[in-house]
Amino acid sequence: MSIFNSLSCSIFVALVLIGEAFLLSRAQDPSRLSLSYYSKTCPTAQDIVRSEMDCAVKTNPRNAAFMIRLHFHDCFVQGCDGSVLLDDTATLIGEKHADQNVNSIQGFELVDKIKEKLEAACPGVVSCADVLAIAARDATILVGGPYWDVPVGRLDSKTASVDLANSDIPTPQQPLATLIAKFLEKGLSVTDMVALVGSHTVGMSRCVNFRERIYGGDFQLTSKNEPSSQANLAKLKDVCPADGGDDNVSGMDYYSPTVFDNAFFETLLQGSGVLSSDQEMYSSLLGFQTSRIVDKYWADAALFFKDFADGMVKMGNITNPQGGEVRKNCRFINI
Repeated sequence: MSIFNSLSCSIFVALVLIGEAFLLSRAQDPSRLSLSYYSKTCPTAQDIVRSEMDCAVKTNPRNAAFMIRLHFHDCFVQGCDGSVLLDDTATLIGEKHADQNVNSIQGFELVDKIKEKLEAACPGVVSCADVLAIAARDATILVGGPYWDVPVGRLDSKTASVDLANSDIPTPQQPLATLIAKFLEKGLSVTDMVALVGSHTVGMSRCVNFRERIYGGDFQLTSKNEPSSQANLAKLKDVCPADGGDDNVSGMDYYSPTVFDNAFFETLLQGSGVLSSDQEMYSSLLGFQTSRIVDKYWADAALFFKDFADGMVKMGNITNPQGGEVRKNCRFINI
Protein backbone atom coordinates (compact mmCIF):
# COMPACT_ATOMS: atom_id res chain seq x y z
CA MET A 1 0.00 0.00 0.00
CA SER A 2 1.34 3.44 -0.87
CA ILE A 3 2.17 6.11 1.72
CA PHE A 4 -0.83 8.10 0.46
CA ASN A 5 -3.20 5.17 0.94
CA SER A 6 -1.79 4.43 4.40
CA LEU A 7 -2.29 8.06 5.37
CA SER A 8 -5.83 8.03 3.98
CA CYS A 9 -6.69 4.92 5.98
CA SER A 10 -5.24 6.48 9.15
CA ILE A 11 -7.33 9.60 8.66
CA PHE A 12 -10.39 7.46 8.02
CA VAL A 13 -9.85 5.39 11.18
CA ALA A 14 -9.48 8.58 13.20
CA LEU A 15 -12.69 9.94 11.71
CA VAL A 16 -14.63 6.82 12.65
CA LEU A 17 -13.20 6.72 16.19
CA ILE A 18 -13.96 10.40 16.78
CA GLY A 19 -17.45 9.91 15.43
CA GLU A 20 -18.12 6.89 17.62
CA ALA A 21 -16.87 8.81 20.67
CA PHE A 22 -19.26 11.61 19.72
CA LEU A 23 -22.14 9.14 19.68
CA LEU A 24 -21.30 7.89 23.17
CA SER A 25 -20.88 11.33 24.71
CA ARG A 26 -23.82 13.13 23.12
CA ALA A 27 -26.64 13.90 25.54
CA GLN A 28 -29.88 12.04 25.04
CA ASP A 29 -32.63 13.93 23.28
CA PRO A 30 -35.44 14.57 25.79
CA SER A 31 -37.98 13.30 23.27
CA ARG A 32 -41.57 12.62 24.14
CA LEU A 33 -41.87 9.79 21.64
CA SER A 34 -43.66 6.65 22.81
CA LEU A 35 -45.43 3.64 21.34
CA SER A 36 -48.71 4.57 23.06
CA TYR A 37 -48.77 8.30 22.27
CA TYR A 38 -52.02 8.10 20.26
CA SER A 39 -53.64 5.25 22.19
CA LYS A 40 -56.33 7.53 23.62
CA THR A 41 -56.34 10.54 21.29
CA CYS A 42 -56.35 8.62 17.97
CA PRO A 43 -56.31 4.84 18.51
CA THR A 44 -56.98 4.14 14.82
CA ALA A 45 -54.09 6.29 13.55
CA GLN A 46 -51.77 3.47 12.54
CA ASP A 47 -54.63 1.47 11.03
CA ILE A 48 -55.56 4.44 8.84
CA VAL A 49 -51.97 4.88 7.63
CA ARG A 50 -51.60 1.17 6.96
CA SER A 51 -54.85 1.00 4.97
CA GLU A 52 -53.88 3.92 2.74
CA MET A 53 -50.38 2.58 2.22
CA ASP A 54 -51.70 -0.86 1.35
CA CYS A 55 -53.88 0.61 -1.38
CA ALA A 56 -51.14 2.91 -2.65
CA VAL A 57 -48.47 0.18 -2.90
CA LYS A 58 -50.86 -2.19 -4.65
CA THR A 59 -51.61 0.57 -7.15
CA ASN A 60 -47.94 1.48 -7.65
CA PRO A 61 -45.16 -0.47 -5.85
CA ARG A 62 -42.86 2.56 -6.21
CA ASN A 63 -44.94 4.30 -3.55
CA ALA A 64 -43.08 2.17 -1.01
CA ALA A 65 -39.71 3.62 -1.97
CA PHE A 66 -41.21 7.13 -2.12
CA MET A 67 -42.28 6.96 1.53
CA ILE A 68 -39.00 5.50 2.76
CA ARG A 69 -37.04 8.19 0.94
CA LEU A 70 -39.32 11.01 2.16
CA HIS A 71 -38.83 9.91 5.77
CA PHE A 72 -35.04 9.72 5.30
CA HIS A 73 -34.81 13.14 3.65
CA ASP A 74 -37.01 14.59 6.38
CA CYS A 75 -34.96 13.22 9.29
CA PHE A 76 -31.62 14.38 7.87
CA VAL A 77 -32.73 18.04 7.92
CA GLN A 78 -33.62 19.51 11.33
CA GLY A 79 -34.65 16.06 12.56
CA CYS A 80 -37.85 14.16 11.76
CA ASP A 81 -40.18 17.16 11.79
CA GLY A 82 -42.11 17.10 8.53
CA SER A 83 -40.12 20.05 7.17
CA VAL A 84 -39.56 18.25 3.86
CA LEU A 85 -43.31 18.44 3.21
CA LEU A 86 -43.62 22.22 3.39
CA ASP A 87 -44.44 24.14 0.20
CA ASP A 88 -42.85 27.50 -0.56
CA THR A 89 -44.84 30.53 0.56
CA ALA A 90 -44.26 34.27 0.63
CA THR A 91 -42.61 33.91 4.04
CA LEU A 92 -41.04 30.42 3.87
CA ILE A 93 -38.67 28.69 1.47
CA GLY A 94 -39.21 24.94 1.62
CA GLU A 95 -36.80 22.06 1.04
CA LYS A 96 -38.46 20.50 -1.99
CA HIS A 97 -36.18 22.31 -4.45
CA ALA A 98 -32.93 21.50 -2.64
CA ASP A 99 -30.36 19.78 -4.86
CA GLN A 100 -31.01 16.31 -3.43
CA ASN A 101 -34.79 16.73 -3.33
CA VAL A 102 -35.81 18.29 -6.62
CA ASN A 103 -36.71 15.57 -9.16
CA SER A 104 -35.92 12.99 -6.48
CA ILE A 105 -38.52 12.89 -3.72
CA GLN A 106 -42.12 12.05 -4.56
CA GLY A 107 -45.25 10.92 -2.76
CA PHE A 108 -46.56 14.25 -1.47
CA GLU A 109 -50.07 13.59 -2.78
CA LEU A 110 -50.12 10.27 -0.93
CA VAL A 111 -49.13 12.03 2.29
CA ASP A 112 -51.94 14.53 1.69
CA LYS A 113 -54.44 11.70 1.30
CA ILE A 114 -53.32 9.96 4.48
CA LYS A 115 -53.43 13.23 6.41
CA GLU A 116 -56.96 13.99 5.17
CA LYS A 117 -58.16 10.62 6.49
CA LEU A 118 -56.44 11.23 9.84
CA GLU A 119 -57.90 14.72 10.15
CA ALA A 120 -61.38 13.34 9.48
CA ALA A 121 -60.95 10.73 12.23
CA CYS A 122 -58.89 12.70 14.76
CA PRO A 123 -58.65 16.43 13.92
CA GLY A 124 -55.40 18.15 14.90
CA VAL A 125 -53.89 15.10 16.61
CA VAL A 126 -51.48 13.18 14.35
CA SER A 127 -48.42 15.07 13.09
CA CYS A 128 -47.18 14.94 9.53
CA ALA A 129 -43.77 13.84 10.80
CA ASP A 130 -45.41 10.81 12.42
CA VAL A 131 -47.29 10.09 9.19
CA LEU A 132 -43.94 9.79 7.40
CA ALA A 133 -42.44 7.56 10.11
CA ILE A 134 -45.40 5.18 10.18
CA ALA A 135 -45.83 5.17 6.40
CA ALA A 136 -42.12 4.33 5.87
CA ARG A 137 -42.47 1.32 8.18
CA ASP A 138 -45.66 0.13 6.48
CA ALA A 139 -44.15 0.70 3.05
CA THR A 140 -41.24 -1.53 3.97
CA ILE A 141 -43.50 -4.33 5.20
CA LEU A 142 -45.76 -4.17 2.17
CA VAL A 143 -42.87 -4.93 -0.21
CA GLY A 144 -41.47 -7.76 1.88
CA GLY A 145 -39.28 -5.98 4.44
CA PRO A 146 -39.14 -6.14 8.23
CA TYR A 147 -41.56 -4.83 10.84
CA TRP A 148 -40.59 -2.50 13.68
CA ASP A 149 -42.53 -0.62 16.34
CA VAL A 150 -42.65 3.10 15.53
CA PRO A 151 -42.41 5.46 18.51
CA VAL A 152 -44.68 8.44 17.84
CA GLY A 153 -45.34 11.91 19.21
CA ARG A 154 -43.19 14.01 16.87
CA LEU A 155 -44.11 17.63 16.27
CA ASP A 156 -44.13 19.34 12.89
CA SER A 157 -41.60 22.10 12.37
CA LYS A 158 -42.75 25.64 11.66
CA THR A 159 -39.61 26.17 9.58
CA ALA A 160 -37.66 24.53 6.78
CA SER A 161 -34.05 24.82 5.65
CA VAL A 162 -33.05 24.49 2.03
CA ASP A 163 -29.45 25.23 3.07
CA LEU A 164 -29.34 22.29 5.48
CA ALA A 165 -31.02 20.09 2.89
CA ASN A 166 -28.24 20.97 0.45
CA SER A 167 -25.47 20.35 2.98
CA ASP A 168 -26.71 17.45 5.13
CA ILE A 169 -28.44 15.01 2.78
CA PRO A 170 -25.93 12.53 1.31
CA THR A 171 -25.36 12.69 -2.44
CA PRO A 172 -24.76 9.90 -4.98
CA GLN A 173 -21.29 11.20 -5.84
CA GLN A 174 -19.80 11.74 -2.38
CA PRO A 175 -16.85 9.65 -1.17
CA LEU A 176 -17.21 7.14 1.64
CA ALA A 177 -15.53 9.22 4.34
CA THR A 178 -17.91 12.12 3.69
CA LEU A 179 -20.96 9.85 3.78
CA ILE A 180 -19.90 8.25 7.06
CA ALA A 181 -19.25 11.67 8.58
CA LYS A 182 -22.76 12.79 7.62
CA PHE A 183 -24.35 9.76 9.28
CA LEU A 184 -22.20 10.05 12.39
CA GLU A 185 -23.20 13.69 12.74
CA LYS A 186 -26.82 12.53 12.93
CA GLY A 187 -26.00 10.00 15.63
CA LEU A 188 -26.05 7.05 13.22
CA SER A 189 -23.23 4.51 13.18
CA VAL A 190 -21.41 2.96 10.22
CA THR A 191 -23.60 -0.14 10.62
CA ASP A 192 -26.71 2.05 10.59
CA MET A 193 -25.49 3.69 7.40
CA VAL A 194 -24.92 0.47 5.47
CA ALA A 195 -28.23 -0.95 6.67
CA LEU A 196 -30.21 2.17 5.79
CA VAL A 197 -28.59 2.44 2.35
CA GLY A 198 -29.89 -1.11 1.89
CA SER A 199 -33.32 0.45 1.30
CA HIS A 200 -31.99 1.06 -2.22
CA THR A 201 -33.10 -2.52 -2.83
CA VAL A 202 -36.48 -0.94 -3.76
CA GLY A 203 -35.12 2.41 -4.93
CA MET A 204 -34.81 3.94 -8.37
CA SER A 205 -32.16 6.40 -9.50
CA ARG A 206 -32.20 9.01 -12.24
CA CYS A 207 -29.75 8.70 -15.12
CA VAL A 208 -28.10 12.00 -14.21
CA ASN A 209 -26.97 10.43 -10.93
CA PHE A 210 -25.12 7.50 -12.47
CA ARG A 211 -24.14 8.63 -15.99
CA GLU A 212 -20.60 9.55 -14.99
CA ARG A 213 -20.12 6.19 -13.29
CA ILE A 214 -21.14 4.11 -16.31
CA TYR A 215 -19.42 6.22 -18.99
CA GLY A 216 -16.42 7.47 -17.05
CA GLY A 217 -14.81 4.06 -16.47
CA ASP A 218 -15.58 3.71 -12.75
CA PHE A 219 -18.12 0.94 -13.36
CA GLN A 220 -15.61 -1.06 -15.42
CA LEU A 221 -12.98 -0.58 -12.72
CA THR A 222 -15.09 -1.88 -9.84
CA SER A 223 -16.87 -4.65 -11.78
CA LYS A 224 -13.64 -6.03 -13.30
CA ASN A 225 -15.40 -6.87 -16.57
CA GLU A 226 -17.25 -9.88 -15.16
CA PRO A 227 -19.89 -11.14 -17.64
CA SER A 228 -22.85 -10.54 -15.30
CA SER A 229 -21.59 -7.05 -14.58
CA GLN A 230 -21.22 -6.34 -18.29
CA ALA A 231 -24.85 -7.35 -18.76
CA ASN A 232 -25.84 -4.96 -16.00
CA LEU A 233 -23.78 -2.19 -17.58
CA ALA A 234 -25.51 -2.74 -20.91
CA LYS A 235 -28.90 -2.41 -19.19
CA LEU A 236 -27.84 0.84 -17.57
CA LYS A 237 -26.61 2.26 -20.88
CA ASP A 238 -29.92 1.34 -22.50
CA VAL A 239 -31.68 3.40 -19.85
CA CYS A 240 -29.14 6.20 -19.66
CA PRO A 241 -27.59 7.51 -22.91
CA ALA A 242 -24.35 9.46 -22.88
CA ASP A 243 -26.33 12.59 -23.70
CA GLY A 244 -29.89 13.39 -22.69
CA GLY A 245 -32.38 11.28 -20.78
CA ASP A 246 -31.46 12.77 -17.42
CA ASP A 247 -34.80 11.77 -15.90
CA ASN A 248 -34.72 8.17 -17.12
CA VAL A 249 -34.61 5.81 -14.14
CA SER A 250 -33.09 2.46 -13.25
CA GLY A 251 -33.62 0.24 -10.25
CA MET A 252 -30.64 0.07 -7.91
CA ASP A 253 -31.31 -3.65 -7.45
CA TYR A 254 -31.18 -5.42 -10.82
CA TYR A 255 -32.67 -8.65 -9.52
CA SER A 256 -35.78 -7.80 -7.48
CA PRO A 257 -36.33 -4.02 -7.67
CA THR A 258 -39.86 -4.13 -6.24
CA VAL A 259 -39.09 -6.49 -3.34
CA PHE A 260 -37.40 -5.46 -0.11
CA ASP A 261 -34.67 -8.08 0.24
CA ASN A 262 -30.88 -8.28 0.43
CA ALA A 263 -30.25 -8.63 -3.33
CA PHE A 264 -29.00 -5.03 -3.50
CA PHE A 265 -25.85 -6.11 -1.67
CA GLU A 266 -25.08 -8.70 -4.36
CA THR A 267 -24.72 -5.87 -6.86
CA LEU A 268 -22.06 -4.31 -4.63
CA LEU A 269 -20.17 -7.60 -4.32
CA GLN A 270 -20.14 -7.79 -8.12
CA GLY A 271 -18.86 -4.23 -8.38
CA SER A 272 -22.00 -3.23 -10.29
CA GLY A 273 -23.64 -0.82 -7.86
CA VAL A 274 -25.58 1.80 -9.79
CA LEU A 275 -24.48 4.74 -7.64
CA SER A 276 -20.84 5.54 -6.93
CA SER A 277 -21.70 6.27 -3.29
CA ASP A 278 -23.22 2.79 -2.89
CA GLN A 279 -20.33 0.98 -4.56
CA GLU A 280 -17.85 2.92 -2.38
CA MET A 281 -19.10 0.92 0.61
CA TYR A 282 -17.58 -2.19 -0.92
CA SER A 283 -14.87 -1.06 -3.32
CA SER A 284 -13.30 1.96 -1.64
CA LEU A 285 -9.82 1.56 -0.18
CA LEU A 286 -11.33 3.04 2.98
CA GLY A 287 -14.19 0.54 3.02
CA PHE A 288 -12.57 -2.06 5.24
CA GLN A 289 -15.41 -1.77 7.77
CA THR A 290 -18.31 -1.18 5.39
CA SER A 291 -17.27 -3.99 3.02
CA ARG A 292 -17.41 -6.49 5.88
CA ILE A 293 -20.93 -5.33 6.71
CA VAL A 294 -21.99 -5.64 3.05
CA ASP A 295 -20.64 -9.22 3.04
CA LYS A 296 -22.62 -10.03 6.18
CA TYR A 297 -25.86 -8.62 4.83
CA TRP A 298 -25.56 -10.53 1.58
CA ALA A 299 -24.92 -13.74 3.51
CA ASP A 300 -27.63 -13.16 6.13
CA ALA A 301 -30.87 -11.43 5.12
CA ALA A 302 -32.26 -11.75 8.66
CA LEU A 303 -29.31 -9.75 10.03
CA PHE A 304 -29.86 -7.06 7.41
CA PHE A 305 -33.57 -6.89 8.28
CA LYS A 306 -32.80 -6.56 12.00
CA ASP A 307 -30.17 -3.85 11.52
CA PHE A 308 -32.36 -1.98 9.05
CA ALA A 309 -35.27 -1.94 11.50
CA ASP A 310 -32.97 -0.82 14.32
CA GLY A 311 -31.48 1.90 12.11
CA MET A 312 -34.91 3.19 11.10
CA VAL A 313 -35.92 3.51 14.75
CA LYS A 314 -32.69 5.36 15.58
CA MET A 315 -33.10 7.69 12.62
CA GLY A 316 -36.76 8.24 13.43
CA ASN A 317 -35.84 9.27 16.96
CA ILE A 318 -33.91 12.30 15.70
CA THR A 319 -36.23 15.11 16.73
CA ASN A 320 -36.15 18.85 16.15
CA PRO A 321 -35.12 20.50 19.45
CA GLN A 322 -37.09 23.60 18.45
CA GLY A 323 -40.35 21.68 18.82
CA GLY A 324 -43.32 22.69 16.70
CA GLU A 325 -47.00 21.96 16.16
CA VAL A 326 -49.38 19.42 14.64
CA ARG A 327 -50.10 20.74 11.16
CA LYS A 328 -53.62 20.54 9.80
CA ASN A 329 -52.20 20.50 6.27
CA CYS A 330 -48.77 18.95 5.80
CA ARG A 331 -47.83 21.49 3.13
CA PHE A 332 -48.31 24.61 5.30
CA ILE A 333 -47.80 25.70 8.88
CA ASN A 334 -50.93 26.43 10.88
CA ILE A 335 -52.23 29.99 10.83
